Amino acid sequence: MDTSKTATKYEAVLFDLDGTLLDTAPDFYQVLCEVQRRRGQEPVDFEAVRARASDGSRPMLQLAFGETLNEHELQPLVDEFLQLYEANPVAHGTLFEGIEDLLIELEQRQIPWGVVTNKPRHLSLKVLQALRLHERCAVLICPEDVTLAKPSPEGLLLACARLELDALKCLYLGDHLRDIDAGKAAGMTTVACAFGYLKENESAHDWQAHYLVTDSMELPNLIRTLIA
Repeated sequence: MDTSKTATKYEAVLFDLDGTLLDTAPDFYQVLCEVQRRRGQEPVDFEAVRARASDGSRPMLQLAFGETLNEHELQPLVDEFLQLYEANPVAHGTLFEGIEDLLIELEQRQIPWGVVTNKPRHLSLKVLQALRLHERCAVLICPEDVTLAKPSPEGLLLACARLELDALKCLYLGDHLRDIDAGKAAGMTTVACAFGYLKENESAHDWQAHYLVTDSMELPNLIRTLIA
């Protein structure tokens, strides 16, 4: 924890989407199992899929069908996976425990919250709409909005510009090293969400975020202290 940051009163909270705000791994897993089922394969291990959930469809499909797939073999699987996922992106997933309470408190305090994600806009919007969060979210930044995705800070700085806030007064929460690197490069205070999609033997301590939480239920109390 960086105690030098505690004197700052933060005016906005920004989240990564998958693995931070939302537990999408169950939906990714069900879609992946369906792609496998159609080809007569046994389902891959859920925990192995969960560990790759922040990396996108390709790594999950390579886990299920083999790391040596070439692009010609992989692309049809990617297209099928995304088509199935887009049809019902939150059939099983939901907000991590404690997140809804946190969002309600931020809204009651009139602290804007938003999302900066590497997930394509049409999928991000569909997820937020399914959870009835799209009208509550003050800003949504996706890869289509920037020239460089995270770990570039471009998306985070764009979110600040749209909120008309200084990046120094914004928090960014993420479950991946690229999130923390992007947040620090933008000048934000970062919160590593170790309850998200970490790989086996990966330690969120190594990311050197300003704060680290291992349970999503810890977030409301931490954020409360930072925006008080």
